[in-house]
Amino acid sequence: MKSLRLYLFIACGLIVVYVMAQFNRPKLVDWRETLNSNDKIPFGAYILKHQLNDIFPGSEVRIANQPVYNVIAEDSVKNSTYLIICPGFELTKADYSHLSAYLKQGNDVFIASEYFGRLMEKKLGVETNQDFAGHDYMSIRFLNKHLDTLRHYGVDKGAGNNYFTGFDTLKATVIGENANHQANFIKYPFGPGALYLAANPKYFSNYALLKPDGASYAAIALSHLKGTKQIIWDEYYSQGDDTNTSPVRLFLSRPMLKSAYYITVFGLLIYVVYGIKRRQRVIPVIEPLANSTVEFVKVTGQVYYEKRDNANIANKMILYFFTYLRDERQLKTSETDDGFIEKITAKLGIEPGFANELLRYIQYLKVQTTVTEQELIELNRLIEKFYLQAQ
Repeated sequence: MKSLRLYLFIACGLIVVYVMAQFNRPKLVDWRETLNSNDKIPFGAYILKHQLNDIFPGSEVRIANQPVYNVIAEDSVKNSTYLIICPGFELTKADYSHLSAYLKQGNDVFIASEYFGRLMEKKLGVETNQDFAGHDYMSIRFLNKHLDTLRHYGVDKGAGNNYFTGFDTLKATVIGENANHQANFIKYPFGPGALYLAANPKYFSNYALLKPDGASYAAIALSHLKGTKQIIWDEYYSQGDDTNTSPVRLFLSRPMLKSAYYITVFGLLIYVVYGIKRRQRVIPVIEPLANSTVEFVKVTGQVYYEKRDNANIANKMILYFFTYLRDERQLKTSETDDGFIEKITAKLGIEPGFANELLRYIQYLKVQTTVTEQELIELNRLIEKFYLQAQ
């Protein structure tokens, strides 16, 4: 009994120390790019959502928490403007079909995202990329002749680093570009309606809107849209389907309530564990034979994740990729020159431009001593795209 009280006393002391440490520790800046309208972090979209009535005076703002197909299918969205601000965007065939019909009815759609999905790439030829040269600041400007085309807008933290590497030049109109003359804001006409695509969603974040250049750019970009009776503000592609009504969700959404929740659960677990110990002996558990291969992969992946050695991971991805070309496709990888690219395109049916882009990007990463997470993601995307195109 005395030992139990001692353990409980020690546990309570540790909890008190933990709570005091949590309350007194300095708050770190959360630089995650969520573009969530509920987030007040730098790359949230709280300010933009609450300024929509100022940007579109006289318009009713409606919140959409479902995919495009479900929202546009309703008759109540006629004569409206659809706004989607998110880190990444992916449409289904049904979504795109309804979106096209919605645009042809004379409505405007504005999408700001770093990635527009494979269907948009297939239908409109839209592809994006990011400046990997390490530039933290890339200014951008408008090309609309009715605006000041000489004025450049600049926001740091890589807000202007994304640009379009591909789009249908016969249909699309370039409205904006970066300092390297790469398009980052384009318009696709759909009858009386128009689809606006912006490759730099960070310019609509809290961080950008608190800066003069960012606020001016966002206001001018959104001023291209027609004034309608209704503005549909999307929260599905930045927050997901908000259908979880569990009371626990409220606790987990607030830092202090979250800490209190976990402390309570931890205390209950201690109570239950010691309660069981007093009533019966521990029944030994006979573990089934484990799948050592899966466990090895998990442990290895966890080690790489914790070490954050992106350059090592990138080198292993490249090594695995060349091994695949040698063993599965019988291609010599000792020299990756123009002749090697011709062999890939001829034998595997890969587009020459894409094959050249992939190999140049691999050569770029092989000489880097440090690799960012974004570069690692881009390498994975290019390799996955290669596997899909390979015949």
